[in-house]
Amino acid sequence: MKLFSSRADRRRGIAAAVGVAVLAVGLYVLVSRYAGFITDTQALRTWLDQFGIFAPIVFIGLQALQVIVAPIPGQVVALVAGYLFGPLAGTVYSLTGVLIGSAVAFSLSKRFGRSFVERVIHEDVIERFDDFVDTVGVPGLFAFVIIPGLPDDAICFLSGLTKWSLPTFMAVIAVGRLPAYVLTVYAGGELASGRFLSAMALVALVVAASAVGYYKQDAVRDLVERFEPRLPF
Repeated sequence: MKLFSSRADRRRGIAAAVGVAVLAVGLYVLVSRYAGFITDTQALRTWLDQFGIFAPIVFIGLQALQVIVAPIPGQVVALVAGYLFGPLAGTVYSLTGVLIGSAVAFSLSKRFGRSFVERVIHEDVIERFDDFVDTVGVPGLFAFVIIPGLPDDAICFLSGLTKWSLPTFMAVIAVGRLPAYVLTVYAGGELASGRFLSAMALVALVVAASAVGYYKQDAVRDLVERFEPRLPF
């Protein structure tokens, strides 16, 4: 990866970081004070109802924001999507929001460079996955994002520092994130229908996979790096 070392690039990176920080603080205050119900499905449904036909657009915006700035796991919002909109529409809205948020994160990094990424991503994540994102190919990135619990939002920012094109990156994210979101949204739909046993079974499956992904991040990274060069494509 090429470092942005000129004075002008550093100024732009600092300005972008300040802007994102101000946006994050403002969003946090807004959510904490007025929309702390984001994980309360019934309260969120009541709140979204006031937007009428624009409710899906508002929800897509919330899902996109959780990728960029909000400290809320995407699967939590996806569960709410299934509860509010049903399995099909909930999957479409969730994935659309995730793709928008991922594209914004990727594009911000592509535009403002490393100095920006270093201000919005934890140093430990950068140290562990910087070289991985820079060298991995399409199969490797797909294998990484398909496993829930890994820092896929951070990977969106780091990917913007590579030679990856936005369309290729988006295609990998769309396919890779789909399985976990389909399961989670479907669980939300089951919960809304009163089928608590099946809903909890699906949630337990996603949580278990997320826990494995979270606690085995380095092992997954090393496994992908070891086996991807052996693939015939």
